Amino acid sequence: MTSQEQIEKLSQEIFEKKMVLSKLRRDLAAEPVQDYALKDWRGETVWLSSLFGDKSDLLVIHNMGKGCTYCTMWADGFVSVLPHIENRAAFVVVSPDLPEVQKDFAENRGWTFKMVSAKDSDFSQDMGFADGKRLMPGVSAFHKAEDGKLYRTNKDVFGPGDDYSAPWHLFDLLKGGRKDWSPRYSYE
Repeated sequence: MTSQEQIEKLSQEIFEKKMVLSKLRRDLAAEPVQDYALKDWRGETVWLSSLFGDKSDLLVIHNMGKGCTYCTMWADGFVSVLPHIENRAAFVVVSPDLPEVQKDFAENRGWTFKMVSAKDSDFSQDMGFADGKRLMPGVSAFHKAEDGKLYRTNKDVFGPGDDYSAPWHLFDLLKGGRKDWSPRYSYE
């Protein structure tokens, strides 16, 4: 078998395993969650339940905040796919930054998605994306039942090479792969 044939075979196997993983995730029992109080850019309380808008599903991106170049790259990538995502589900990015810091940074980056602050909230820790002072990036999927009860239906972590940021996979196609590349706020 040639190298190209091996690549094609392995790519098909990975695709099939991803489909199995996707089904296993969808089959997980939903986890009831409380209605957390977060802060919008005005510093006013916004409830998790209100972030659904007119949708029954919500994707919450757990972002480590302004100080993380990796989280910034993931957030930059969501801008272009936001209309597609919001056609299916509500979408919000949550970080520990103060609301005014979020607002300034988002405007500077050209981010058009909704953001809320989890500063002084147990939300990130309860969802498994904070452990004391240590934060971790990722995503939680929520569902709001007809009776208004909230459930987390799934979660995943973010990291270099994950399926949530395209550059990693594109760099893997280059001679020499990713090398020691890491994201920056600017490449000027």
